[in-house]
Amino acid sequence: MARKPAPAGHPASGADDAVEVVRRLALSLPGAVERDHHGFPSFRVSDKIFATLPTPGLLRVFVGEPSVQAVVAEYPEVCSEVRWGQKLAGVGFDLARAPRHLVAEYLTEAWSARASAAQRAAWDERH
Repeated sequence: MARKPAPAGHPASGADDAVEVVRRLALSLPGAVERDHHGFPSFRVSDKIFATLPTPGLLRVFVGEPSVQAVVAEYPEVCSEVRWGQKLAGVGFDLARAPRHLVAEYLTEAWSARASAAQRAAWDERH
């Protein structure tokens, strides 16, 4: 997927602020909804999870292996691999330190991989 430029910014100042920034970013994507996932927030499109907030300071974003490897290599101080068993399933962002533009970029990528063509077209029209 060709990535669109994400909004510039800095990490949120606190855990609650960071969660609200993530929530705003995720729910700004066409068709995105927030639902409970085993007691913590998840963000979905077309009934598929693209991100979760297992703790206020940690965002898990489900992107493909090449994207995970690239961002963890470039930003090891704020990103970590998320595994589901042996499978490399996504990237974990330390919300206290991750730049907002990076979080937005990867949320958008994860959303796009699960969104319908109409939802992606709606996003493209806005950007």
